[in-house]
Amino acid sequence: MTLHEYFAPQPTPRAELPDPAPLLRSLTQGVLEVLAGVREVDQLARWFSEDAYRNLVTRANLSARARSARGVPPARPTFEIRSIRVSEPVDGVVEAVVVVAGPGRTRAVAIRLEGLDRRWRASSLAVL
Repeated sequence: MTLHEYFAPQPTPRAELPDPAPLLRSLTQGVLEVLAGVREVDQLARWFSEDAYRNLVTRANLSARARSARGVPPARPTFEIRSIRVSEPVDGVVEAVVVVAGPGRTRAVAIRLEGLDRRWRASSLAVL
């Protein structure tokens, strides 16, 4: 093992990771609040991989620009998590869909979690 590999994030088997459901709920709530403009995206940085975090920052900036163009102030979103569907395609990886019902529409949030350094980290996120 090279020095770079030794200090790189280490994959963690599923048996050494906590239940992903609470994190999936928290990430979904946090992401929807970021997109609504009532939470700073930096608060979620530790739970995302670099690429997923950059994509979330881009999406948050687009949402802020759209709100500004319409003259709509940020407002805390009201929603209910209807269901969470989880699959584990590989040991240490969870792919989930969180179905969220808001006042005007129902959305799905797709999240891929990977076990790295004994904790979950979101490597992909899509709000559909």
